[in-house]
Formats: sequence, structure tokens, C-alpha cells
Amino acid sequence: MSHILVVEDEPIIRTALRRLLERHHYQVSEAGAVHEAVENYRLDEFALIISDLRLPGEPGTELIRRAPDTPVLIMTSYASLRSAVDSMKLGAVDYIAKPFDHEEMLQTVARIIEANQQTRAAPPAIPSTATTETETQEMGIIGASPAMLTLFKRIRKVAPTMSTVLIQGESGTGKELVARALHENSPRARAPMISVNCAAIPESLIESELFGHEKGAFTGAVAGRTGLVEAANGGTLFLDEIGELPLEAQARLLRVLQESEIRRVGSVQSQKVDVRLVAATHRDLKTLARQGLFREDLYYRLNVIELRLPPLRERGDDVMLIAEALLARIGRNMATPTLHFNKEATDSIRHYQWPGNVRELENAIERAAILCDEDEISTDLLGIEPDIEQERTSQATSALESMRSPSTSNTEPAEDLSLEDYFQHFVLEHQEHMTETELAYKLGISRKCLWERRQRLGIPRKKTANS
Repeated sequence: MSHILVVEDEPIIRTALRRLLERHHYQVSEAGAVHEAVENYRLDEFALIISDLRLPGEPGTELIRRAPDTPVLIMTSYASLRSAVDSMKLGAVDYIAKPFDHEEMLQTVARIIEANQQTRAAPPAIPSTATTETETQEMGIIGASPAMLTLFKRIRKVAPTMSTVLIQGESGTGKELVARALHENSPRARAPMISVNCAAIPESLIESELFGHEKGAFTGAVAGRTGLVEAANGGTLFLDEIGELPLEAQARLLRVLQESEIRRVGSVQSQKVDVRLVAATHRDLKTLARQGLFREDLYYRLNVIELRLPPLRERGDDVMLIAEALLARIGRNMATPTLHFNKEATDSIRHYQWPGNVRELENAIERAAILCDEDEISTDLLGIEPDIEQERTSQATSALESMRSPSTSNTEPAEDLSLEDYFQHFVLEHQEHMTETELAYKLGISRKCLWERRQRLGIPRKKTANS
């Protein structure tokens, strides 16, 4: 059982966090300030320290210096990227914005503890680096995170087989790179790999493109044509965005998988093909099948082996490995090989969520390289600074909406309240003796945002005795 220290000066938040962690089988100790934590505990014995940034006396970042061998997760309720980035510069393993929900906190805690355990058990850095370089050369994919090393291992197992593979992953994560790694590490490597984006072909032409057609099969078919499936004979056919394939084309594809044969549009004869199919999608095919939007029998034929490609935000330090590789390549193409990121840009790349994944990262770096007047790339050229205030406002609004009716004045929160409920509870409890400025500051929002939420949610400021 992992032992976690929570350092938070607000008893409501501290109690909520302790109960949440204990319900998920963590051992938890508490402290209200840095000096209290130092005096009462041996910090190097904890698997993780979770600390608020602003505490009475010394800030929570002081625990980073006091416990150099223990990961420190900083909580901040201030709508400022700088405070979070500064914490990371001082050595915090990560930061989390308040208010936060159960799932966000639990996922972050589990990830940090697992990563720390793997780091302590990992081999020395030089062998590890050599292993990473070997993996990258074999797969053609940059990655050293645990999730990617697991993916590489599965690719090596699956590649030599004839099994159909379904690659799941968000747009821009590099699903085609995984398909190519499967092809190039298979006995079919010398044969062609044909890549098809199903979403890019008009529905009226997709059957002709995939399976070919005979002369005169339809208006404009002035000559016979070989389809892409036939062109991949002996090799690999990669169907990207297969969830966009029309139902009629799905039925014909199912025949390819079942009978290993195709029939051109307008032909009455079938012909055998030897094709290994690899498909990819960012959509939930199982749900689409239940809704009748994707053939269920085709789904089960495709889903023999499923490989999940993690989004960039879940790949840890991989983001900088990829960024440096992309910058080096772009620099060579632009004849500016000395391009480099400054410290602020590096921090921004590490902490940005990259909703567009590797594709967005590549576009941001290419844009910065073009706009850069010197060899140093700064954050403003990347154009990726997240809107922390907007995210915080959305989270806080969700928290307030979860408890519209303050039916209790009990200062000790109920056992089954969520962290969002505690946030609301804090507002209702402290508005009696805090000014609007103090309350907004403590919540990490502006006075204007606080006033707008009160108006929108019907929670006016309580009147004082003198009003």
C-alpha cells in the first residue's frame, strides 16, 4: 500500500483528499504546513507528497528541496500558467489545478507513483538509452515511455503473423507509423504497403478505388482499373479511418477477409488476393456497431488484435524526444541546423495538453522555425499557451452546478460529498467572513467570474447584519 502525505492548510480540502485516497487503498498522512510536515514525518518514506502551492509560512515548493527523493505533486488554485511552470522548474513532478475531480486526481496519483517505482527499478541510463535507440530504429517510432515500450513489444509479437490488426488512437497520434512498423517487421516487408484514408475518398467512388472496376462498369469508366486491395497483393493494406467506410463497402471488405478474394465493380468473376489487413480509427467501432452504423460482423473480423496508441499527453518525456527530433529535421530542411528551444519553450511543450497530438506538435514547431529570427525558439512563437483561466472557469462552474441547493449549514462535510461538492461547500462557508476579493483570490478566479457565477446560478452574496 503506497503511503501519501497531503499538505494542505484548508481542513475541508485536506479531509476530502484523504478520504478519496483512502477509499482507493492508499495510506494517507496529513499536515497543514511545510514545517509541520518536516517536524512530524520522514519525508523520504512517502511514495508521493501532494501539497498546496500557497501555505502558511513556506510555500509547498519548499518540500521539493526538503524531500529530493520523493515526487511532489503541487496543487494550485491560481489561474496562472506561470505559477505551475515555476513549480515544475523547481522540481515538482507535476501540478494539478483546483478545483479538480476524483478521476483527475486518482489518475495523476497512480501515474506518478507507477512512474517513480519504474524509475527506481530501471537499469542505468546508458543501457536504457541504447535500448530506446534500438526500439526507435526498429519501429520507426520515437518513444521511451512505458506505454510505448509496451506497444513496441506487442508490435514485435504481432508483426510476423497474418492476423488482422485494429489500431485505436486519437487523430494525429501516428497510427500509420504503427501500421508501417507492423509491415516492415513482417515477412511481407519486401511487398508493397498500400495506405488508404477511407474518409478522403468520396462515397460514390470508394468501392471502385478499393476493389477496382471493369471497363464500362459505370459512366466514365472508359478503361478497366486495378483496385487498391489488388495492388496490395502479397503485402499489407492499411485502411485508415475505417469507421468512415460506407456499409456497402464494408460488406465487400468482409468478403475479402473471409474468402481472400475480390470482385471488381462490373465484373462477374472473383479473383484471389493475398493481403494482410491493418485498420485504424479514432472512433469507437463497438458503439457504432451497436448503433447499426458499422457492421458488427466486420468489427469482430477486424478486432482480432487491437493495439492502442496513447495520446501525446499521456506519454511523459516522449513529447520532448519527438519535439527535438522534429526540430532537427525541420532545421535540416531549412538549412538552419542550430535551431533550439529555450527553457520557457521546453516547459511549455512539456505541459501543454496537445489535443492534436504529434500532428499539432509538428505544425507548431514548423511555424516557430519559420517565424524565428534567431536560433532560439520561444514560447510565443509556438503559439500553444493554454487558456488556464478558461479551463478553471469551466471546472469551477461544473463544481457549483453539482450543488445548486445549499441545504445544510453543517461545517463538517458529509462522507459521500465529492471534491467538487467540497469546493461549493467552501464558498458557502467562507462568504460570511471573506470579501469578494478574498474569496475570488482563494478560488483562483477573478471577481468578475465569481459575480457572473453567482448571478447565473442564483447564489447571491448573503446580506450582512448592517445591510
